[in-house]
Amino acid sequence: MSDIIDELAWRGLIADSTDLDDLRKSLDAGQVTFYGGFDPTAPSLHIGNLVLLLTMRRLQLAGHRPIGLVGGATGLIGDPSGKSAERILNPPEVVAGWVKRIGEQVSRFLDFEPGPASALLVSNLDWTEGLPVLAYLRDIGKHFPVSQMLSREVVRARLESGGISYTEFSYQILQANDFLELYRRYGCTLQIGGSDQWGNLVSGVDLIRRVARETVHALATPLITKQDGTKYGKSEGDAISLSPELMSPYAFHQFWLNRSDAEVPSLLRVFTFRSRAEIEDLEREITERPAARSAQRVLADDVTTLVHGEDETARAKAAARALFGHANLRDLDEKTLAAALDEAPHARIDRIGASVADLMVASRIEPTKSAARRDIEEGGAYLNNVKVTDVTVVPGESDFLHGRFLVLRRGKRMVGGIELSR
Repeated sequence: MSDIIDELAWRGLIADSTDLDDLRKSLDAGQVTFYGGFDPTAPSLHIGNLVLLLTMRRLQLAGHRPIGLVGGATGLIGDPSGKSAERILNPPEVVAGWVKRIGEQVSRFLDFEPGPASALLVSNLDWTEGLPVLAYLRDIGKHFPVSQMLSREVVRARLESGGISYTEFSYQILQANDFLELYRRYGCTLQIGGSDQWGNLVSGVDLIRRVARETVHALATPLITKQDGTKYGKSEGDAISLSPELMSPYAFHQFWLNRSDAEVPSLLRVFTFRSRAEIEDLEREITERPAARSAQRVLADDVTTLVHGEDETARAKAAARALFGHANLRDLDEKTLAAALDEAPHARIDRIGASVADLMVASRIEPTKSAARRDIEEGGAYLNNVKVTDVTVVPGESDFLHGRFLVLRRGKRMVGGIELSR
């Protein structure tokens, strides 16, 4: 088997681990069964979860066996990691629905075809729901010194910021018990997760050492942040979702396409399966031909294809070309066009009759009608990619794409949309 530790290290995917030399020996010696967990605290995973999913896929490609755990039980409790206050507990029926959706998302990234490295998908509700409280306290809880639990960074932070309930305080016990159960059931000896989960990861390692007197491992991947240290999307309150219902493939593709030159090399390492030689070539492209944005295009195409498939990636690229005048807008399907315009300044109208100049103001691509009229007079205004030369022109019914959309453009890059309410 290839040295997967060197591969993960080169890609910047190791933030912390238990004895790394010993873990390397275990991975080199033969197949290792490992797991990563995903709590259903929202209806979809996001790109932070994608780091873990793709790391699991890399380990599977190296010959190791993955277990994707969806937290049907822990999702009812809520992980305090990264939270300054208690979570609002979601109703059990909501969590159950999210378990199903997230299980489907996890399944898209792992290989479940029969074979020695065939993936498993499990829910920790299976062994937690019926666990008697006395057995929980006697057989599991007694192995957790309170002083050690209080020393976890997430617990200390919560105590300093106002306190933590027993419910969330006990989360680390439940996650540790998951590792113990998977060790007993499937011989799982490695847990991977984000670096914000490190305390929970080592709790599982400690529990197995205390109960089974065996050495197992934990490996933490880094949190992927912007250059200012904030999580992608979090400053605006919008996680970059893997669900096409919550974030269209077009918007997803545009997110990656708009990354800065400084960001792209590390994102290519983490989120694509390009080889080291390919990524180094793209890094040279960034330096030698930055205007071409070749690395951004590869990044956007590869990640969108991984998450949404080749067809949706092709639609997203076609939409971008059409919006900026490089292809026929009428060739775009209604769903793709709607998603693309949703990312641009846009407005809804309830009747036909406004001039192009008025619509440019309504869609916010110009602040005033006089500025819009000047664009038209100077040849810089477009309706559905056709230059507008008359300041009085009013779009007719036949101009509305799919009977509901107009695409307005000022110059080469400023695009806006109009939607006719039905």
